[in-house]
This record gives sequence, C-alpha cells and structure tokens, in this order.
Amino acid sequence: MGSGFSAATDDGSLGDPSSGLRDLPENCLATVLGYLDPPDICNLARINRSFHRASSADFIWEPKLPENYRILANKLMFYEGSSECLGKKDIYAGLCSPVRFSGGTKEVWMEKGGGICMLVSWKGMKITGIDDRRYWSLIPSLQSRFHTIAYLHQIWWLEVEGDLEFEFPAGSYSLFFRLKLGRPPKGQSKTTQQVHGWNIKPVRFQFSVSNGECASSQHFLNESGKWQRCHVGDFVIEDSYKPTKINFSMTQIDCTHQKGGLALDSVFICPSKLDLVR
Repeated sequence: MGSGFSAATDDGSLGDPSSGLRDLPENCLATVLGYLDPPDICNLARINRSFHRASSADFIWEPKLPENYRILANKLMFYEGSSECLGKKDIYAGLCSPVRFSGGTKEVWMEKGGGICMLVSWKGMKITGIDDRRYWSLIPSLQSRFHTIAYLHQIWWLEVEGDLEFEFPAGSYSLFFRLKLGRPPKGQSKTTQQVHGWNIKPVRFQFSVSNGECASSQHFLNESGKWQRCHVGDFVIEDSYKPTKINFSMTQIDCTHQKGGLALDSVFICPSKLDLVR
C-alpha cells in the first residue's frame, strides 16, 4: 500500500502515527478527489490546506462541466472571454447558482452531472385574458420561486403559450407544467371550492423543438390543493453549441363549459434522468 497508508516500519515497530492520507502529494490527492462527486470533494476540502489546494485542480472539475461550459459561463456569469481567467472549480460553482434572465422571467442553473435545469415563469408566457381581472388574478406566493402565481377564476377559452431559446448541453430533457387546482391558501386554510370544469375535458399540453422533435399529452386535472408537474414529454439535444428553440403550450379551448380555480406557476425543463420528488 505504501508508507502513506501504513504506520509500520521495516522492523515491525510503529512509525509516525500522524502520517496518513494527508501526507500524499497534492497531485495524488487531486487524482483521488477526481473520482468523487462535487459535494464530497467540497467536504474533504475542509480537512486541511493540502486537501483544499488539491480540490481546486482544473482536471478534477472539467469532466464535471458540460462540453459547452464556456458558452454557458459567458452567457450566464461573465462578459465575453472573462471565463478564461477563472479556474474550472469557480466556473462549476457559478453555473450551479441559479441565474435569472429575460427580464427575470426565466431562471437557469446546472445540476450535478452537467445537466441544465430551467424554469420559465408564467410572466414570460402569453396567456389569454391575463390582463382582465374578471378572469385572472396575480397572487403573491412563497410557493413559487418567482414569488407570484397567476390564478384563474373562470374562463371559457384557456390558452397559454411560451417559448425560449438556449444552448442546452447535449442530453435528454423533460418538460413539465407546474400548476395546482385551488387558490393558494392564506395561512393554513385550504380554498378549493372554486375549482370547477376540469373533469369534463382534459387539458392538452404540447411542445415543439427546433430540431424537429415534438410531443403532446393530455391530463384531466382532478387533484386539488397540491402542486403538480404535468409531464408533457421528452426531447434530445445533440448539438451543445447550437441554440435550441422550444415552443410550448397548454390549452383547454372547449367552449361548452367554463373552468376555473387553477393556479399557474411555471414551465420546468430538466435532464430526464434527474430524480424528481413528484
């Protein structure tokens, strides 16, 4: 194993009991750290100065970054070219921090493994009747990362549309609408008595991607008082360096009945392999 892992000398007596893993050269420590996940690397970096210095090695962090990390860093963190002055550990940490753009209507961050997650607020969507208070109210809510949700009182024609363009790293992604039946409660009380019309016809969700992929799904909304992610479908990004445009929508345009009592928060895009708590 080597002297760094054993305190025994050649004559069988115990050597310096203080010797151990921390006595390895920094490049050896960095090699070991490279096999670990980022949270474990950061925890070990607190042990001593040797671990801290070793944990900053670029070759540890570069494999954990998406291949287009320079584009993402320049887009989300810095001005053009400034990322060249930073270490890969700093770039990794910066990309993992949520960043708002498009006037604060979109939020993006990187998950462990280099996949990108994005939230699109209802504020960044086109919603039929959103400016008419007979149909919609804008309600402050701590249950939303954007601190406000759109609440539908009642309407005949529900139509929500949105789009985005972004350099997603290569991989498989899933798209969800985040919504809830029932007005967000004040205090601990639940107010779901205004929910109506969603059990007659399903809501249709769909999206199309600039690479030609598209998906659609239909959901009856019948679970009140709980935020839910309605899965629309999955798509695959193959070119990390080309901006991908996505159009998405949510509709229930059967005008034979009114529907109401719906809280709309956002659209969520994430790597398909991400373990979501549903």
